[in-house]
Amino acid sequence: MTISDHQQWLVNFYQKRHWYQYSPFVHLGILTEETGEVSRAIRATEIGRDHPSEKKATPAELQANLKEELADVLDLVLVISSLYDIDAQDLLEASEQKLTHRFENEK
Repeated sequence: MTISDHQQWLVNFYQKRHWYQYSPFVHLGILTEETGEVSRAIRATEIGRDHPSEKKATPAELQANLKEELADVLDLVLVISSLYDIDAQDLLEASEQKLTHRFENEK
């Protein structure tokens, strides 16, 4: 599956769930929440949670949680870009072009 295929799959999924209709501001709020969950997952992986009500996660559980949260963030970026008619592949190309141009004078 390409990233553009996944983006279209997400749009279809969100439309079926009646989530796609929400404004970009609503999706941005959810993206902000998911970014916080990535932060929590990284903290748990790097320094632990040390919370008495939580069991200590295994390295595999920590990795799985981080992967899930990063996927949630990626999905929301793809949905938001779709709301502005920006294809996911174009995002990748724009990123590479920007970085290549920014550092083209380095040796």
